[in-house]
Amino acid sequence: QVQLVESGGGLVQAGGSLRLSCAASGSIHHINNMGWYRQASGKQRELVATITSGGITNYAESVKGRFTISRDNAKNTVYLQMNSLKPEDTAVYHCNADISARDSPWRSRGYWGQGTQVTVSS
Repeated sequence: QVQLVESGGGLVQAGGSLRLSCAASGSIHHINNMGWYRQASGKQRELVATITSGGITNYAESVKGRFTISRDNAKNTVYLQMNSLKPEDTAVYHCNADISARDSPWRSRGYWGQGTQVTVSS
């Protein structure tokens, strides 16, 4: 059983910062890409940022220069440092990871965390 657990969300004023964490646990063989997605009320889920196991990153245009994704492979954890937050960043942020389990190391699948609320007030 593999689980992703996010933490670090909350309420912050515009211009402020938050750091999200997502830890993967369970019977893990290997973690490939990890990433963050967000879903604002009444909108579809959208990609925020991704990072490969080798550290190559990709960002949505709307967060470039403000958000930084990183990961600690030894801890099976991915982070999202969010600076210069705007009200339009308000959403539930979900962690995603492509993971192969120990009982099936030849096959990977995507896992999602439960989400953490980020609210930015103006």
